[in-house]
Amino acid sequence: MSSSQGAAQDLLARWPVVDGHNDLPWALREQVRYDLDRRDIAADQSAHLHTDLPRLRAGGVGAQFWSVYVRADYAGDKAVSATLEQIDVVRELVARYPGELRLALTADDMEAARAQGRIASLMGAEGGHSINNSLATLRALHQLGVRYMTLTHNDTIDWADSATDEPRHNGLSAFGEEVVREMNRCGMLVDLSHVSADTMRDALRVSIAPVIFSHSSARAVCDHPRNIPDDVLERLSANGGVAMATFVPKFVLPAAVAWTQRADENMRAHGLHHLDTTEAGMTVQRAFEAANPRPKATAATVADHLDHMREVAGVDHIGIGGDFDGTAFTPDGLADVAGYPNLIAELLDRKWSEGDLAKLTWRNAVRVLRAAEDVARAERAVRGPSHVTLG
Repeated sequence: MSSSQGAAQDLLARWPVVDGHNDLPWALREQVRYDLDRRDIAADQSAHLHTDLPRLRAGGVGAQFWSVYVRADYAGDKAVSATLEQIDVVRELVARYPGELRLALTADDMEAARAQGRIASLMGAEGGHSINNSLATLRALHQLGVRYMTLTHNDTIDWADSATDEPRHNGLSAFGEEVVREMNRCGMLVDLSHVSADTMRDALRVSIAPVIFSHSSARAVCDHPRNIPDDVLERLSANGGVAMATFVPKFVLPAAVAWTQRADENMRAHGLHHLDTTEAGMTVQRAFEAANPRPKATAATVADHLDHMREVAGVDHIGIGGDFDGTAFTPDGLADVAGYPNLIAELLDRKWSEGDLAKLTWRNAVRVLRAAEDVARAERAVRGPSHVTLG
């Protein structure tokens, strides 16, 4: 073990990682239909998953936002029901492993979990289609423990434009702005990963609470629409928000963008969704990679993004959101949730201070949730729930 590796592990013992996005719940749905006996994450699941409890411990993870994502082609009540099933499995995981996981609904809960040596388990809904255009459904998700919502996934929805679909609203519609205001009133973080740059700018204009990017990197370093433009990064300091760099190779390594497009097309040619994480899907992905060696991102590639994001947004406004179990391919050195010490060691080699790294891994994420709670208390003191409807 190098001296940087040892120092990284020591630092993570004091200031563990708050990771903004992990798709384990969807992988459990896809692979075993939530049969947790078949995917007992107390044991090594490296043959099937990026995530299990031993590797979370090895990676120095102290808090995880579990994504309660459902696919964008799940519409209407189907999307709502599937989101509830995702929430249910997160709660089942917490109940099944009480010595390792603790449900966290507040920043204080996160700190209490850290003091107890447990992994704070938070939830984030990925895509506004999950609320079926209903502010009451949004409030219900918050009551069930969801603490952020990504405004869109890969598809533009009825009130917000996605980064990877045709725009229909030039950002947020009037109802989309009301969604942001109601999220502020509830204390649910507005997550701007996946949304178009205009949606990012509109949300920053409307939101009086800090926003997050749960798993997005820097567009200036890798020109992909899923990444954050510099003018948006520059606005995070005034907003108080946090941009959490992701590890997905096609978002961090320019050479991986075209390769991944070909891999996605190959999945569709086999009749599979490009985000399929079943055994059948991964078999197709591995065969494609064997025949078409992919460009390799590394921990240094991710560190390049973090260097840039720190320079533009400021060290108080950056974090980490790996997207494990939501991507078929990962960087060398960041193959799974055990890899975070490799990234921290790389940043130590680049002379990041312990104080800066503590903000990156823990402090910024806790601060932003606490700030959202403060805004919500103030908002609820002066106004009740919104009953605005779409159209």
